[in-house]
Amino acid sequence: MTGYYAPKGGLPPQTALMTGRAIFTTAYAFLPKGVFSDIVTSYLPGWTKTRLWLIARPMTGFSETFSQYVMEVAPGGGSDAPDPETGAEHWLFFTHGLATLTIGDQAAEVEAGSYAYIPPGTPWKLLAEGAEPTRFHWLRKLYEPAPGIAPPDPILINERDLAPIPMPDTEGRWATTRFADPTDLRHDAHVNIVTFQPGGVIPFEETHVMEHGLFVLEGKAVYKLNTDWVEVEAGDFMWLRAFCPQACYAAGPGPFRYLLYKDVNRHAKLRGPGAFGPTR
Repeated sequence: MTGYYAPKGGLPPQTALMTGRAIFTTAYAFLPKGVFSDIVTSYLPGWTKTRLWLIARPMTGFSETFSQYVMEVAPGGGSDAPDPETGAEHWLFFTHGLATLTIGDQAAEVEAGSYAYIPPGTPWKLLAEGAEPTRFHWLRKLYEPAPGIAPPDPILINERDLAPIPMPDTEGRWATTRFADPTDLRHDAHVNIVTFQPGGVIPFEETHVMEHGLFVLEGKAVYKLNTDWVEVEAGDFMWLRAFCPQACYAAGPGPFRYLLYKDVNRHAKLRGPGAFGPTR
């Protein structure tokens, strides 16, 4: 947990080669850190002194469930009404700076490594209070209720206070920092941190219904996306649709870590967007 990569913005010089590593396919999208320039930032109503890189959003025929922003809030900036979508749940992971985050009527200071889960319908606000910009990932999803199951409670914790859980039979080379209990069916998605030590691998081609967003926080590796092996490093983003095969080899020299989104714990939709049947 030596540090978290965050985009710096700027613009390459006119003398730079324009060809990079970015690619968009029907199975996955790969956004290398070099695409995070000033000219692709966005702004949001209700936020002051804030810009963002919008790196994932629901798209028919591709990924359907979530949006992901990389936020940069200048000192004194923030929002008292961050999102008008009352049905959305939110995950925030902070990579730089200091801010006060208020969830409901509870205010707390957040810093690098802080993680927050905000249930749907819960008011919240954020104020950047340090001398440097506050940077964080903000993931949003429309909460999908299930019969007889209440929405989850808020979560506010720092990853340094959690021990990564090793995957079975990996001798600790592959571990996951889990911010929510995976057996808690109140959650319809998880946002975790995955860590590979040098030499760690995903030893088979994972192929599953969960779609993924993976932002590389630290280190480098080679990652298999569908049929392609792609070199990835801190600051890169991978966006995988459902059933896109994936595997990983972390060559080192240090840990390879990424923030991972996946949708879980719900039936496959048979009607509406992402399905075949008509809406009711």
